[in-house]
This record gives sequence, structure tokens and C-alpha cells, in this order.
Amino acid sequence: MNRSLPERQLEGIALLSDPVRRRLYLYVVGHSGEVSREQAARAVGITRPAAAFHLDKLVEEGLLEADYRRISGRRGPGAGRPARVYRRPPRDVSVHIPPRDYEIVARFLLRGLDPKHPGKASKGAHRAAREFGAALGAQARKRAGGRPSRRRLHSALGTVLEERGYDPHLTEGGVLRLRNCPFDALSTDYRELVCPMNLSMMRGVLEELGASDMEAVLEPQPGMCCVAFRPTTGVKPAGRR
Repeated sequence: MNRSLPERQLEGIALLSDPVRRRLYLYVVGHSGEVSREQAARAVGITRPAAAFHLDKLVEEGLLEADYRRISGRRGPGAGRPARVYRRPPRDVSVHIPPRDYEIVARFLLRGLDPKHPGKASKGAHRAAREFGAALGAQARKRAGGRPSRRRLHSALGTVLEERGYDPHLTEGGVLRLRNCPFDALSTDYRELVCPMNLSMMRGVLEELGASDMEAVLEPQPGMCCVAFRPTTGVKPAGRR
């Protein structure tokens, strides 16, 4: 008997009720690249065969993707067999009972805008995005407490971004990159409109947060959000201006 879409989605989510499987899933999706069975087993503290079993179950339900790679990077004789590796899938998983489709309304609205002139055609949308970002920034500022240090401001920013699904990750160069785009389904088809609005929102976040040592910029990279946070030059003391 064929399973309906909600049934398949619920069964996939139900897999995560197992604590070991949930920890494996969170480890893989929180990793910036591909993860081998050995890496996942070590991270969670289980055997490699147990990790392989749980990871492949997650792949079966579409919660992860898998491929084969030579971990050593060597080729030819003696390079060894390719290892099975796992990564976050590009698609989103959500469950609505009964089914809902709010995305289609957003697509209608975006289709009515002019992608050649996103700033002019969607001035109201940019203003709304910046105001929403300012509300997030105010929330982060409140969490940081009175007279916060830069570290506390950055920590509060990361928490708010994580709660909105951006999966922030600080690189060695001090750039805060977002490994997930909550608007990925829309930005794929309407990048010229969605990404600038996302940037407006993030600038609103920083402005209200008072993190003058960071700036939001458009830096699209494969598999990541189009916005990144870069350190600014001539850093001023943290706090409201």
C-alpha cells in the first residue's frame, strides 16, 4: 500500500525519536562538509556498524544524503575502497496536517515584482524586512544584557540566527557564515529579489543589536545563505550608537 506524503514525512521525523539516531542526525547536519561512518561513530560514542545502520535509515527516509568518497584523497592502487559519507540534504522536511502551502502565495507575490529592479520594485518589502530584522536584533540585545561585551553580543546574535534556522558558523578568518538558508526554496527561483531582502533583514538585526564591529554583506556560496557577517575596520566599542 502506497504511503501518503504526510505519512512518509511523519515516519521520517519519527526516526529522530531514537536518541542515538537523533544525535547522529544533528552531528551530520551541523557539520560543514561530508561525514564518514567512522567520524559519526566517534562523535556519538557508538560502534561503526551501529552508526552505519542508523545513518542509512536516515538516508532511506530522506533526512540525510549519502555518497561514496575516498577519504584519504589518494587514487589508484593502494588507495583503498571509497567510504560511504553522509551530508545534509538540500531539501527541507516539514509536516502540515492537514496540508498547507504558504510558499505558493509568496511565489505569487515575488512573481509580481520586477527582478531587474529589486530595490525600486520592492521598497516596502525591504523596509518590512529591515523592521523584522530590527525586532530580532532587539531580542538579541536584550539577551546580551546590560553593557554587553562584543563576545556577548556575538553570542546573542548567533543564538537568534540559529533559532531562525540559519545555522551560523564562525570561520577561522572571523567571518560568520550561515550554513542554511530558511528561504532556499524561494531564493533558488527568485534570487535577485529574495537575497537583497534577506540582506536588509540582517542589516536591521545588526543595527538594533549595536554590533558595530560587524557588517552584513552579500557573499553567495554553494550550499550556504547568501548573507555573511564580516568584521568591520575601525571597530568602535560595542553598544548602541
